[in-house]
Amino acid sequence: MNKEKKKIDKKMKLGEIFSRDQELAMVLMEKGMHCCGCPIAMEETLEQGAMAHGLNPDELVKELNKKLESKNKTKEKRK
Repeated sequence: MNKEKKKIDKKMKLGEIFSRDQELAMVLMEKGMHCCGCPIAMEETLEQGAMAHGLNPDELVKELNKKLESKNKTKEKRK
């Protein structure tokens, strides 16, 4: 499956999300998850990070996937 098309899930490592797209990292930072540079966070799952910050992991997954869908639609229109 194409990396750009793969959906985010709560078991995905934060490091993978951060490296995938800066805009996804920005969404997490806006929610108070300022762990982009933390070596421990790179091996944590989205669910673990969300719980540590008092956030609902399922809501984060929805928001991150919505951001990806929007970005992918924009790319498709440019082709």
